[in-house]
Amino acid sequence: MSDTSQTRTNGRPRPEPADDGRVSARIVIPEKHPMVTLLGAADSLLRVIEQGFPAADIHVRGNEVTATGARAEVALVKQLFSEMMLVLRTGQPLTEDAVERSIAMLRGAAEDPDSPAPSQVFTANILSNRGRTIRPKTLNQQRYVDAIDKHTIVFGLGPAGTGKTYLAMAKAVQALQAKEVNRIILTRPAVEAGERLGFLPGTLYEKIDPYLRPLYDALHDMMDPDSIPRLMAAGTIEVAPLAYMRGRTLNDAFIILDEAQNTSPEQMKMFLTRLGFNSRVVVTGDTSQIDLPGGTRSGLKVVQEILADVPDIHFSVLTSTDVVRHKLVGRIVDAYERWDARQETQETEERRLPVKPAQRRGSRAPRQSHRTES
Repeated sequence: MSDTSQTRTNGRPRPEPADDGRVSARIVIPEKHPMVTLLGAADSLLRVIEQGFPAADIHVRGNEVTATGARAEVALVKQLFSEMMLVLRTGQPLTEDAVERSIAMLRGAAEDPDSPAPSQVFTANILSNRGRTIRPKTLNQQRYVDAIDKHTIVFGLGPAGTGKTYLAMAKAVQALQAKEVNRIILTRPAVEAGERLGFLPGTLYEKIDPYLRPLYDALHDMMDPDSIPRLMAAGTIEVAPLAYMRGRTLNDAFIILDEAQNTSPEQMKMFLTRLGFNSRVVVTGDTSQIDLPGGTRSGLKVVQEILADVPDIHFSVLTSTDVVRHKLVGRIVDAYERWDARQETQETEERRLPVKPAQRRGSRAPRQSHRTES
């Protein structure tokens, strides 16, 4: 790539200062990178780049890319192509989603110069199994994974599809394979989400099993399915409801509490005090999906107030921009958040309205006739 004289931060050029004048930059792609791998089939990746930089003119001719526009925008375009080539050198293909997220990371780097570069995020492999590699896909996911490495207790907070549990499971399997821990313990509160456990057929274990099924599914993605029953029989992997944690001390273990928004404050305290020597804990949950009975405070909400300043405990927050499922999932999450905000504003305004005489304590509303005409 041309013009490599800029200073670099975390392996990427530092953005140049903004300028009102338009500048042009020529980016030469080495022959070892076929243009189709960089621009995508039928220029699909190029279209994503053009949409990400609408104020810049980007043209491709042969193995050269020309970008024209504001100085800061052109600098970001150059950084983007440099990061894309670094990813390609690892043998990892580029996707439209990866390019979109790379653009967002580069724009965010202006506010946080110490944040990792896109190429560092997309090549930070956690686990490989049966030809499938598990790695962070967003900057917040990378920070979440880094926090798990650095802290004894980590809380992963965020909406559905942000990889909270999946990445924690990958780190647990990685720690077990590296013999950093002797066992993995996975647990969830068996809270009734609109259905009654008592009406489900089968024994207690059969009734609880659907609540733990997502944890089994994640394990099967990360380990040889034939080895899982053997490891579970030996106690190396344990999947159990939260109630089974009471009275235990968990040493040399990687412990994951999933769906923690459905714990009571008492259950959360009970779980966190199970921590033993040489153990790590990851607690995941989404406070927008609480299934507790009305009036019961979520232990996940309370714990943020209690442990916010305790050393070696970290709270990682993921948002709709970190959703790695279908793009609609992120839009759905945003739509619900906007709706919740409107409802909260409306309820606040209603509480401020003056109370009518008929609504005051001790007053009676006029009796209404319940007679019906025949």
